[in-house]
Amino acid sequence: MGIESLVTDKHIDQYSTDGATLIQNAFGEEWLSVLRAGMDLNLREPSERSRMWNRSEDGHTTFYDGQTWLSNPHYRDFIENSGMAEIAGRVMGVQSVNFFFDTIFSRSTGTQFRTPFHQDEPYWSVEGFDCSSAWMPLMSCEKRSALEFVRGSHRWEQRFAQTNFGALTGDERDQVQFSQDDTVPFPDIEGNRDEYEILSWDMEPGDIAIFNARIIHGGSGLLREDRDLSVFNTQWLGPDVKIKFRSEGMDPDHSEVMTAAGLGPGDRVGGELYPELWSAV
Repeated sequence: MGIESLVTDKHIDQYSTDGATLIQNAFGEEWLSVLRAGMDLNLREPSERSRMWNRSEDGHTTFYDGQTWLSNPHYRDFIENSGMAEIAGRVMGVQSVNFFFDTIFSRSTGTQFRTPFHQDEPYWSVEGFDCSSAWMPLMSCEKRSALEFVRGSHRWEQRFAQTNFGALTGDERDQVQFSQDDTVPFPDIEGNRDEYEILSWDMEPGDIAIFNARIIHGGSGLLREDRDLSVFNTQWLGPDVKIKFRSEGMDPDHSEVMTAAGLGPGDRVGGELYPELWSAV
């Protein structure tokens, strides 16, 4: 099936209105094998950016790594050649797409750690509406264990004080402290779930959940005692996105590599680090 047939009007409308959409059977075993090989290499040889998001007293762990595509040939092959860039571009309804960065999360069997609800774009070294993520579990993932999205929250106008993930990891690299002067307190989604329409899906290997970087999302924990979960996640940027260095901190912080590449605030992303991988023209 071609990508033009894979990405339907329903996906495009749902992404625009809800902020997230599920595309089933986007990738077959050929690309899943590539990503699993990449994950195996990544876990054997973590990058300097890796860390444990959570390690419970009973030994359950949540491992994170990111921005490894330049050194991991399997990830790079998928990012450049799988068609994921075109899928992201067509879902967002933009004319071109640049790759931003990759992340992985690997939760050990039975892990109960849920990622707190948050938005992505306020942490990033860029600003713009046309930012998206593609969340791909590499094994079957029940709805109770999958990522959750607050429907329509990508279009809320308030600026929220986000979670400081440094308080969870204890790592200086994760410290992001949002000023209270121009933000409102982050809503207690978890404590008031009945007040929101929360989207999530049962997912199989090859399915992708594509979501706007401004949507409130969290979860992907609560694994059964016989289940683990590994996820490959890629981030994509449309033409409206510009570089922004945030005084409150950034996670991941690309300001150093962007500056070294001659990129600064207000510039479009580009170059070898953020290549344009699809254009409709």
